[in-house]
Amino acid sequence: MTIVPGELQVPIEGEADIVLARQKGRELAAEIGFSSTEQTIVALAISEIARNIVSYAERGEITFAKLDDGARRGLMVVARDQGPGIADIDLAMRDGYSTARSLGIGLPGAKRVMDEFEIESERDRGTTITMKKWLP
Repeated sequence: MTIVPGELQVPIEGEADIVLARQKGRELAAEIGFSSTEQTIVALAISEIARNIVSYAERGEITFAKLDDGARRGLMVVARDQGPGIADIDLAMRDGYSTARSLGIGLPGAKRVMDEFEIESERDRGTTITMKKWLP
């Protein structure tokens, strides 16, 4: 798989950054050729993980990259923070679970709508979430 040159990075520190990350992700998805519906799905997943950065880590970044493996094209979204980390990833991935009194749909919801989803987290060192969406 090749990451196409031209990676884009958005710092995440507040609500306005969540909106900006959604916009940039949607724009990049459109450039790649995703349908309007798929662009909305990508923006939803970005919004959920960006909101987690603001809620739990206070600041982080989201990086976007176009993907091309020869047979297919897609979008990779990587969210990184140096927050407290996720103590129990399996628990955090359960629908309805939340430590912030929210609906608890963020991480599992993002995983459901993306084609690939991976979390790496270490207590007191932060979390990295990598998501990929491929053109149908």
